Amino acid sequence: MRVSKRTLVFGFAGVVIAVCLVFLLTRRRDAHSVVAGNSPVTTVSVVQARRQPIARTLSLAGVFQPFQEIDVHGKVSGYIRRINVDIGDKVRQGQVLATLEIPELQAQVTGADAGVQRSRSDIDRLGNEVTRAQANYSATHANYQRLQQASDQRPGLIAAQELDDAQARDRAAAAQVDAAKSAVAAGQEQLGISRADLQRVHSMAQYATITAPFTGVVTARYADTGSLIPAGTSNSGTAQAVVRLAQSDVLRLRMPVPEEDVASVHEGSPVQVHVKATGQTFAGRVIRFNRDVSDATRTMQTEIDVPNPGLELTPGMYADVMFDLQQKPDAIVVPAAAVVQGEHPAIWVVDTSGHAQRREVQLGIAGANTQEILSGVQPGEQVIVGGQTQLQPGQAVHAAAAHLDLVDYKDASAGGR
Repeated sequence: MRVSKRTLVFGFAGVVIAVCLVFLLTRRRDAHSVVAGNSPVTTVSVVQARRQPIARTLSLAGVFQPFQEIDVHGKVSGYIRRINVDIGDKVRQGQVLATLEIPELQAQVTGADAGVQRSRSDIDRLGNEVTRAQANYSATHANYQRLQQASDQRPGLIAAQELDDAQARDRAAAAQVDAAKSAVAAGQEQLGISRADLQRVHSMAQYATITAPFTGVVTARYADTGSLIPAGTSNSGTAQAVVRLAQSDVLRLRMPVPEEDVASVHEGSPVQVHVKATGQTFAGRVIRFNRDVSDATRTMQTEIDVPNPGLELTPGMYADVMFDLQQKPDAIVVPAAAVVQGEHPAIWVVDTSGHAQRREVQLGIAGANTQEILSGVQPGEQVIVGGQTQLQPGQAVHAAAAHLDLVDYKDASAGGR
């Protein structure tokens, strides 16, 4: 049987129309189901906004350094006769580290001592000269007075020339006494110079014994017995040291504070220190900072003094230092993951009817894993902490408690999503 072309066209059009009608009826039924509330409801993880303390913290890496560390030099040049310490030795302040052999210095001591004895002998001799000059003056002055008295009693008895000669001798004798006394004074000054030179040489001789300027640990040894040690007075920096000494019973914990946090760091600011190498955690306080932001790093050098009487901590170790820059004892707090950043920060909450609502909020202090909300949320409201980008305002949701610790929620929130 032959089918006309027109019949085929009409048949195909009928099939197309039937398919379209089925599609429209299906879409209408699905829309009706949505209106009737039969669509799947999205499950979201929520926590309650609550009031609790919050702090803005800053975590920095610090390095332990000796409280003070120096290279110990010899004040005078000499050969090491004996060295008493080696690396790792604990030494006390004033303890002898090494002794130098300086033969020429002993000769200088002997010469300076002889100079003092000579000055004393000169003073004794000059003292005798004063005595002799005073005796001569006494006799000359008495003779002049007798002639003058006789001339006054019987004018013309003593020739004027003889009287003038006696007066001249009297004045010369007085001048000799003054000169002798001046010589004694000069001798006293020379004695003082000789004593000062003797003291200087004795002081230099004492430098032959090299002692520890403070209690610490020997961290390096640069010389052995017989080594020639030049005097450590050169500014060239080439003078060889004997040992290197570090004070380690108190350590400096140094860390760079970023420029934006400099204003929040003060002397006495509390910190928490954790030393990974030893597992120690302890509290401390900022002792000093250099009040200068480096042009290269834009950081300020800050120090904490850490007592280390048992030497458990070693210079060069690293530590994590936690600063509490800002604190509030009573703040409305939500997990940091609940905040959606943008032009206007916002969070999503589940209202009492079970629908998601977007709220613009004003942020306060940011903790490590938490965020203070100044406005936009009230304590007790259910805050969504995951999947906010998939939500639409007014969307029906099912709230599932995330069981988050607002102090450290990261691990728990991963399991609640």
